[in-house]
Amino acid sequence: MTDATLPPLWNPDTDDTLVCVGVRRETHDVLTFILAADPPRRFDFRPGQFMTYALEIGGETVNRCYTISSAPTRPDRISLTVKAVPGGPVSHWLHAHLKPGARLSALGPMGDFHWTPTEGGKQLFLSAGSGITPLLSMTRAAVDLAADADIAFVHSARSPADLICRDELALMARQAPGLKVTHICEADTPGEVWGGYRGRLDLVRLELIAPDFREREVRCCGPSPYMAAVREMLQAAGFDMARYHEESFDFAELTGGETAETSEEDSAAKLWKVEFTTSRRTLDIPADRFVLESAKAAGMRLPSSCTKGMCGTCKCRLVSGTVEMTPAGGIRQREIDQGLILICCSKPTSDLVIER
Repeated sequence: MTDATLPPLWNPDTDDTLVCVGVRRETHDVLTFILAADPPRRFDFRPGQFMTYALEIGGETVNRCYTISSAPTRPDRISLTVKAVPGGPVSHWLHAHLKPGARLSALGPMGDFHWTPTEGGKQLFLSAGSGITPLLSMTRAAVDLAADADIAFVHSARSPADLICRDELALMARQAPGLKVTHICEADTPGEVWGGYRGRLDLVRLELIAPDFREREVRCCGPSPYMAAVREMLQAAGFDMARYHEESFDFAELTGGETAETSEEDSAAKLWKVEFTTSRRTLDIPADRFVLESAKAAGMRLPSSCTKGMCGTCKCRLVSGTVEMTPAGGIRQREIDQGLILICCSKPTSDLVIER
């Protein structure tokens, strides 16, 4: 097949439709969904990046970010690996409804948490639970490229039954001499007594697994308490935290709180009148504050997730007026041309009427 007959690359500004072409079970509560573009496209992204998916659930559009767990070395498909979180309506909806043939809308790829094998450097990958997905993408890319990569991959789980892609990681470790995979489990599984490291990752275990960890670049992903414990452990060990990188989709944590107090400086800024047509609320919003921030401070309940201009959850139609918007990939140029804005990263530069 020549370059002329290959499908074009996925264009984040114009392409948005994916179709599920396969589902693979990883554990009792984790599924991998294999997706193709419609019409056919090849995907170009950096291992570790994510996509934002728009899902129609209960008559409403819900946006969620999921890491691409596959590698860009296999560009005709992407995959997302999802754990069914207790009480999580989106993950359970995906497990129940995202079957082969199902279609969904996606935005991206995007994200600053990534590593390409050609960058080199000794790596320490630390993950827990479904936080393994960006590190899987990085490792799969390194093995596919037969890269001379030195990777110490340490994954923590509750039990052997919760180890995601356990067999695949073992296979990749046999194929790549520079890849060392270590699992840590807190408990046994009925039918399997865990014979490896037991408990939770701590400095004693880390010194045994990767004695040279202070010489490595650390990339970490997992639940917030896990990452907080990793940071504390590394700092106590004298690790150079400039070489520590982490990924988190705990947007409540990223926002630094739901609202911010209005300061004297805010009150001195020029005020613009902002009308929300659906909510029937009108607010005076300072020119130097984001619309979403001010609306939440006034008690309005508006859909939002990342508050960083990445995920697209707060997308609204701007009926009239102008804003200064600084998105980070969560909106396409064609959507901006159609009058849509992300209110989390938009500051008013005139009176506004917003359809929300």
